[in-house]
Amino acid sequence: MSTNTKNTLPKIVVLDGYNLNPGDLSWAALQALGEVMIYDFTTPEGIVERSEGAAILLVNKAVIHRQIMQLLPDLQCIVVTATGYNNIDVAAARERGITVCNAVGYSSEAVVQHVFALLLELSNAVGRHHDSVQAGDWAAQRSFCYTLQPIHEIAGKTMGIYGFGNIGRRVGEVALAFGMRVLATHKHPERDARPGVRFVPIEQLFEESDVISLHAPLSAANTGIVNAALLSRMKPSALLINTGRGGLVNEEDLLEALQKGNLAGAGLDVLSIEPPAADHPLIGAPNCIVTPHVAWASVQARQRLMDICVQNVRAFLDGAPQNVV
Repeated sequence: MSTNTKNTLPKIVVLDGYNLNPGDLSWAALQALGEVMIYDFTTPEGIVERSEGAAILLVNKAVIHRQIMQLLPDLQCIVVTATGYNNIDVAAARERGITVCNAVGYSSEAVVQHVFALLLELSNAVGRHHDSVQAGDWAAQRSFCYTLQPIHEIAGKTMGIYGFGNIGRRVGEVALAFGMRVLATHKHPERDARPGVRFVPIEQLFEESDVISLHAPLSAANTGIVNAALLSRMKPSALLINTGRGGLVNEEDLLEALQKGNLAGAGLDVLSIEPPAADHPLIGAPNCIVTPHVAWASVQARQRLMDICVQNVRAFLDGAPQNVV
């Protein structure tokens, strides 16, 4: 925890700042704006005590519901250090005149890079081959080379994108640069048409694609949408990449598809519950790579996020709030 003692300025509390800044960024720009208290993590029970007297809260996953707002009469603004804000009772905030701001667009390049890191690992097994070499397997070979699994080129394959927002569009651009064909499912195909991208219904997307990459926001309408019915439409040689939201995938159905060989592999950066239980069935599942929700978390993306959040605070203090949800 760090503090700024400029008592003439508003009290600003960061309740769970670790994911944004685990220590490699600077809080100085925020600290210049007020009396700042920064906590890496805050339990639900500790939110009210730490937030007392605060005019502005910065939160990532901390849940700020109606009852908490009622206990914080000085609270004027909540800045979410993320794009999603389902942890904030926005209706209650609106009733109490509390401004809620979020951050958009800071992680697009990082997430796109991670999509292809997962895809290339599934296609080329770089990590697996490296481990094999380190274990002495290459030194023991009669041939100058060997492979642990078939290696497939992604050029000429079809990338299917579910959700064609900022990130989905960039995935499409990179896929085209790799020589892939691109299909997408999107609510506004006429508005967001792109050269080289063909829009199709979701069933056709899963049937024709060699790789499916998920980028739609999670909603009540699409929770678990990637289920046994859609997975059964995929080619046995196809791959599923999810850097969006874990809740888009029915994890039991995905596990069954992987176990039965109905799907060649999956690369997952998100799960339905995070962190997962130690015995989560997809951890260790065949041909399934799981990374700990890090697609967004490049140093550059987190710096952009920090800058946006500081700008949100500054704009609010100047009487012209931005990125209001």
